[in-house]
Amino acid sequence: MTKTEGKSTSAAVKDILLSNPEGLHEVIRAVMQEVLEAEMEEALGASKGERTPERLGYPLGYGRTLVTRVGKLELRVPQDRAGHFSTELFERYQRSERALVATLAEMYVQGVSTRKVKAITEELCGHAFWASSISAINKRLDESLKAFAERPLQEPFPYLILDARYEKVREAGIVMSQAVLIAVGIDWDGRRQILAVEMANRESRSAWKDFLVGLKRRGLKGVELAVSDDHAGLVAAIGEVIPEAAWQRCYVHFLRNALDHLPRKHGDDCLQELRWLYDRRDLAEVKADLAAWLSKWSARYPRLTTWAEEAIEQTLTFFRLPRQHHKHLKSTNMLERLNEEIRRRTYVVRIFPNAESCLRLVRALAVETNENWMEANRYINMDDLREHKKLALRQAA
Repeated sequence: MTKTEGKSTSAAVKDILLSNPEGLHEVIRAVMQEVLEAEMEEALGASKGERTPERLGYPLGYGRTLVTRVGKLELRVPQDRAGHFSTELFERYQRSERALVATLAEMYVQGVSTRKVKAITEELCGHAFWASSISAINKRLDESLKAFAERPLQEPFPYLILDARYEKVREAGIVMSQAVLIAVGIDWDGRRQILAVEMANRESRSAWKDFLVGLKRRGLKGVELAVSDDHAGLVAAIGEVIPEAAWQRCYVHFLRNALDHLPRKHGDDCLQELRWLYDRRDLAEVKADLAAWLSKWSARYPRLTTWAEEAIEQTLTFFRLPRQHHKHLKSTNMLERLNEEIRRRTYVVRIFPNAESCLRLVRALAVETNENWMEANRYINMDDLREHKKLALRQAA
């Protein structure tokens, strides 16, 4: 696309959003329509109206409705005359939509929701739900999600990132917080994969151990670095199940924990200077600057400096890696966008009718995200790690 085309497209989108209160609806519809047309051209080997010997067929359009949270989108879905073309757009997009709708509808059927839930499900799907229809939706969805959750992990994953978030779940009439445990791996192609999503009553050592044992049972191997916060149960489980892996304590969580060791009224300079240590080129620079930081602030904030001096070593493991990998592996931030998307969807539900419905929705989102990651460019260049290891071996010899 040329700069002129890009500007005209941007201007057109801006005009739609400013002039039409339903502008977002129209923008999304237009984008999805473009995706469908591009898929058809790629499948047929020719653009619309183009005559070429390489053409594999001819388009024959028909309408279809895609239900989204911005309303119903009327799309003209391309179809070749031979009937060979199909698009993954609907299946991929609606997998997580079905999980959300099924959860809302399940709440309505069980009588634990409000009239608003009924209104949402009827708006999204055009009708109310009976228990039998909920069961049918969930059965089809659960089969595909189970295949994803139980798939063998055939390739090694040198980097493993672990995190948990909490969702409100109703169990036996009582609303409680339950942990959603998530594992992301980076393979030797440099691509991210969501390896597992499971529910647990809480982040205990036994829960994390079962989670990691399940990953190993499916074939998890070759882990060289595990990144997580410093939850005691998680750290203990990592040491027990994958003792061969070095552990990197998330520096973002570490800086948040530092606030517990500061008085309520404090200057920002102290923590900002501590934050800057993680941008240094190597461990030697960090240790020199850490010594200067401790000397500068120990008299004013003795609780903080004593704590930091004892704990900071756990956050510096990433300096063993190639410098190009530092920004990706010094924290669990790569999971933040996934967590934000989970939070956006689960906010609609607020309280899940049971743990199964919560797991269903989060796993559906995980499948959708994982497919996008696998199709995207590699996240990290793993050639950097290969060269780094070769250099380390030569230096050791």
